[in-house]
Amino acid sequence: MQLRYNFRLYPTVGQQRSLAKAFGCARVVFNDALAARQEAFRAGCKISDSELSKRLTKAKRAPERVWLGEVSSVVLQQALADLNAAYRNFFGSVTGKRKGAKVAPPRFRSRKDNRQSIRFTKNARFAVTSGRKLWLPKIGDVAVRWSRELPSDPSSVTIIKDAAGRYFASFVVQVHDQLLPVSDSEVGIDLGLTTFAVLSNGKTIENPRFLRRAERKLRMAQQALSRKEKGSKNRAKVRVKVAKAHAKVADTRRDWAHKHSTQTIRDNQAVFVEDLCVKGLARTRLAKSVHDGGWGMFTRMLQEKAARCGRTFGKVDRWFPSTQMCSFCGALGGKKPLSVRAWTCACGTVHDRDLNAAKNILAAGRAESLNACGGTVSPAA
Repeated sequence: MQLRYNFRLYPTVGQQRSLAKAFGCARVVFNDALAARQEAFRAGCKISDSELSKRLTKAKRAPERVWLGEVSSVVLQQALADLNAAYRNFFGSVTGKRKGAKVAPPRFRSRKDNRQSIRFTKNARFAVTSGRKLWLPKIGDVAVRWSRELPSDPSSVTIIKDAAGRYFASFVVQVHDQLLPVSDSEVGIDLGLTTFAVLSNGKTIENPRFLRRAERKLRMAQQALSRKEKGSKNRAKVRVKVAKAHAKVADTRRDWAHKHSTQTIRDNQAVFVEDLCVKGLARTRLAKSVHDGGWGMFTRMLQEKAARCGRTFGKVDRWFPSTQMCSFCGALGGKKPLSVRAWTCACGTVHDRDLNAAKNILAAGRAESLNACGGTVSPAA
């Protein structure tokens, strides 16, 4: 299995200029190739990937594009590879071969984009030096803050600059599955807004509300940005402050989700959650709270870590009446508004709304995991 290991970079001022030059050259090559593809489409003909590569080689020799030779050629070739991959994803989405959400056709890149990136493969011969620095061709030794060791030799590294002006190195490495000891515990999880998650074993995870807590600081920074003249240096400085404030919220939420998802997978052999339509809920009046909760990110982490650790992960259908059903007798009690946090079944059992839903999700997940899953169930002749 291939994973990405991200580390913070601290390039010098000269290295930042070299990286900015590489970002710009990769952007120009991408835009030129995209314009050539669009022109060929309007003319009713096709242009191959090899033809685009030949045009890049020819452009580097032209006087008006001679500065393309000042950066690594691998960076420029990877820009063409990104465009080719974008077109493959677009055509696969249009024809139905690609699953998931619809993919739009590639668009031109701007130097004002919030995220700039370049990629080096093994052909570029990047390396980690003996002084624990990252050597990049035509850039030099860049200081890295290593938070952990790389499990294997990386096959590629992507240098990223985000909207807050931070630099990161994203290594693609090969890792092996780390199977955990078998556990007897299984759990169903009911996600919510008041309480982030209620587990079927009675445990609860409080909603940290990172965006709500930082809302006042974000509002003041945004107000300061709106008062600055467009195009001024002061506006550029305040824009970075706003980006850093948003990045802090996103980083804190991601770290929190990693810790709780890891703990949940370690403690339980099987984890079952409800297949919520997060996109649909994000179009309601609860949109800000839904996005602040990060349900999709949390469930995705659970699924990925369960696959790596040998755990079972399952999703229960979103139309399953987990809130309406009694977890003791199985009777349906009808729809209940969100204001109803506890209810009594006809059998006399008093239920907490979220805990009852988590127990029903666990039962439904177990029933789904124990079925034949498409196998032969008829008795032998």
